[in-house]
Amino acid sequence: MGRLALEVADIFRAHGSAWRQAQQAHMSLGQLKVMSAIEQCRTATLGGHVLCCPACQHQDIAYNSCRNRHCPKCQASAAKRWLEARQADLLPVEYYHVVFTLPAPISAIAYYNKTIVYGLLFEIAAETLRTIAADPKHLGAQIGATLVLHTWGSALTHHPHVHGIVPGGGLSLDGERWINCKRGFFLSVRVLSRLFRRRFLEVLSKAHAAGQLQFFGEYPHLTDVAAFADWLKPLRKCEWVVYAKRPFAGPEAVLAYLSRYTHRVAIANSRLLAMDERGISFRWKDYRAKGRTRHKTMTLSPDEFIRRFLLHVLPSGFHRIRHYGLLANGGRRDHLAQIRERLKVAPAQVDSKNPMAEAPENTTPPTFVCPDCGAAMMIIEILARKPLIRAPPPLGGVP
Repeated sequence: MGRLALEVADIFRAHGSAWRQAQQAHMSLGQLKVMSAIEQCRTATLGGHVLCCPACQHQDIAYNSCRNRHCPKCQASAAKRWLEARQADLLPVEYYHVVFTLPAPISAIAYYNKTIVYGLLFEIAAETLRTIAADPKHLGAQIGATLVLHTWGSALTHHPHVHGIVPGGGLSLDGERWINCKRGFFLSVRVLSRLFRRRFLEVLSKAHAAGQLQFFGEYPHLTDVAAFADWLKPLRKCEWVVYAKRPFAGPEAVLAYLSRYTHRVAIANSRLLAMDERGISFRWKDYRAKGRTRHKTMTLSPDEFIRRFLLHVLPSGFHRIRHYGLLANGGRRDHLAQIRERLKVAPAQVDSKNPMAEAPENTTPPTFVCPDCGAAMMIIEILARKPLIRAPPPLGGVP
């Protein structure tokens, strides 16, 4: 029997308690909740079900998932549900992948101002795309975009950026016709980069003037208006990374891409290699290298691994997938109908052959499948979750 694969939950269970004691004053409530959820995921603590196969009488126990959006084990089903909802939104046009990245100095202050800075990253990236697309010198059209926030690099470092999935064209400004992009080319990334840099720094300066930014660590001096203005000067001249990849090879490729990106967390369990006396080893990709040398192994101490993982806990209620323009939630259905009318195509049909498509009503696969014979298993008993102890610990250790 093979050794069970290492999971983030195993690392938290082995080293989380010591980490929490050492970092008590430096952890947010959100980080504590994420650690607790991942540690308890699919364990007896959350309860579960006793299952029995009516065909071969095999019995098993399935424990409940935590469903925390930062948990590596809980994203597959959430991604599938999201993709099923998005499938009907796809259009028979080229799709482009655009990435907007914050420079390192702004990433550093973003960690202490996640809601503000990540929110600006979304809004200014979307505004930049829509503004340049609407310019008659470029496309002269209203466009839609889906943006997905990632805050990590492959080595778990703090690296905020948004991935944009954009249909290759848009409605004319009067809404009367569909305008396609030039084949294989969406918008000039140089023009996008310049406008993104200018607008982001303008709005960031306004947020500073309104007292919305906080500064800690090596940055307390930036609370001063003059110091902040001086700090921004080099950022007005350096290159901001905005790039566009080649268009996707059809709508199916868009779905395949989204299935990998929309519900991704900082590190997947599949990248973990070992937890031993040397630390935590995992695979990572060095984008500065080329060819096979890109794929490397990194080993971090347990404390450093946990610290890096928790860098990417999002503020409560913060949406990491957002839709803009023609794809904005409020008017998406009407806009898509209007676009299909201009393209002279029928409304999207759910493809039962597509693995991402919704299964027909009468052929929905069973939730639990017997590992011995493949038959649908029945729930014969529900295991209650263990009650949480919310009382504070006794003073001085006296019960």
